Amino acid sequence: MADNVYDAIVIGSGISGGWAAKELTERGLKTLLLERGRNVEHVKDYTNANKHTWDYPHRGGRTTQMIEDYPVLKRDYPLNETNLDFWVNEKENPYVELKRFDWYRGYQVGGRSLTWGRQCYRLSDHDFTANAKEGIAVDWPIRYADIATWYSHVERFAGISGSKEGLSHLPDGEFLPPMEMNCVEKDVAHRLARHYKGNRKMIIGRCANLTQPLKTRATCQYRNKCWLGCQFGAYFSTQSATLPAAMLTGNLTLRPFSIVTKILYNKDLKKATGVEVLDSETNEVSTFNSKIVFVCASTLNSTWILMNSATNVWPGGLGSSSGELGHNLMDHHFRCGASGVVEGYEDSYYYGRRPNGIYIPRFRNIFGDKRSYLRGFGYQGSASRQGWGRDIAELSIGAELKEALCEPGPWTMGLGAFGETLPYHENKVSLTDKQKDKWGLPVLEIDAEIKNNETRMREDMITDAQEMLRVAGIKDPKAYDSGYWMGQGIHEMGTARMGLDPKTSVLNKWNQVWDAPNVFVTDGSCMTSASCVNPSLTYMALTARAVDYAFQELKKGTI
Repeated sequence: MADNVYDAIVIGSGISGGWAAKELTERGLKTLLLERGRNVEHVKDYTNANKHTWDYPHRGGRTTQMIEDYPVLKRDYPLNETNLDFWVNEKENPYVELKRFDWYRGYQVGGRSLTWGRQCYRLSDHDFTANAKEGIAVDWPIRYADIATWYSHVERFAGISGSKEGLSHLPDGEFLPPMEMNCVEKDVAHRLARHYKGNRKMIIGRCANLTQPLKTRATCQYRNKCWLGCQFGAYFSTQSATLPAAMLTGNLTLRPFSIVTKILYNKDLKKATGVEVLDSETNEVSTFNSKIVFVCASTLNSTWILMNSATNVWPGGLGSSSGELGHNLMDHHFRCGASGVVEGYEDSYYYGRRPNGIYIPRFRNIFGDKRSYLRGFGYQGSASRQGWGRDIAELSIGAELKEALCEPGPWTMGLGAFGETLPYHENKVSLTDKQKDKWGLPVLEIDAEIKNNETRMREDMITDAQEMLRVAGIKDPKAYDSGYWMGQGIHEMGTARMGLDPKTSVLNKWNQVWDAPNVFVTDGSCMTSASCVNPSLTYMALTARAVDYAFQELKKGTI
């Protein structure tokens, strides 16, 4: 575009940014999509997608050099040599932890849409009304009816497989045929339903993996290598779905290696005029102008941009007039549950590597149940049979070992809980000059932790899992708690919440920044509470809804 002028600018190309770009361009708006990291081209740049364990120098593991270079990523499973390029260079992009916070980031076109877990669940009015009913934080400015049609809109395009269950607290969606449970899971589901008289239900996960072809995307091949990039386009990502749709319109300009350092605000016009961009390769600074700006850089980066856009009007940053910018940081706490060995299915097996598991929807603190804590949790898990990679203590070498490894091992089943974290005002991020990144920019200082409510919840998350496995006939299931630190769920939410009042929230019900009505924030930073379900589907729906509103307001000339 001449003079770097566009109708719309989208900051970030992950799940939310990809959706914003698609929806804006399909409405005819000339749109600039800015990504701070490198470009990743669909198929071409999935360099490890067809590799096997033995194709990696260290069999897919981690090296001492990787452990030194990635002090945060090493804390959990993401650090390995199979997809290291999809994770941020931590030495170039540091942050300060006042309390431990595991921030796992992906800076490239597609963001973490290339590595997400793909579980897709709708929030319900149990979630949208909880804050108001319990006097926690602030009320959501929307209810389920406000977003239901947008959930349907994004589900039909993304391709979500799942089963319709008729649960008010886990609304059904527009589903492709569900993946199938294996024989053990089916029997466990039946026993749980019978024992709990339908009050606890085990279903197949609702996931963004195609079980039928959808436009140019092929059906899931059950390879379970989604985190390496899918050349079949079988799981939803920016590369497989929203970016091609946006490119097809001819209205999109994609610019990688573009760090947005601030949103430019005109105090006389009382709106944003564009963004300032630092080229991450050349350090050249550019300005791009637009009528509207969509901030979709992922929760904490979006808040960093708003904070770094401080002016003499709002010294705390754009959107800081309420005092809530940077506060109310949330995640899902997990890494606890139970597992055990399943007997009696030695003659049964399954085919393929299903990239999905089972789901047990929340059953605590709803429908008359009352616990010593607020909110609840759901379970994800699966039953599987061990294969050739297992260890056999009695056989360490020779022909007997080889023969044993040719036979499938025992069946096991595990349940891992995901619990809701409350939106505590004191869980926060702020800008600090204690450290600078590679480009001399200030970084985030993070101060967040779970509290007594979540600690009490974890007791039930463990004991309920153990009880359900025992009820299902699994002998002596073992409980576990691997410990949890904020951020490990990779579901960071909050810090620029939606609300009904500009004095207590950063965004209104349309995801507009109260202080700058032509700026919209639609990623996880907008969340007013966390629910206990995976949040990405909600980001997609809120983004599509906000674009529709912004487009209508542009036509009216009100923004």
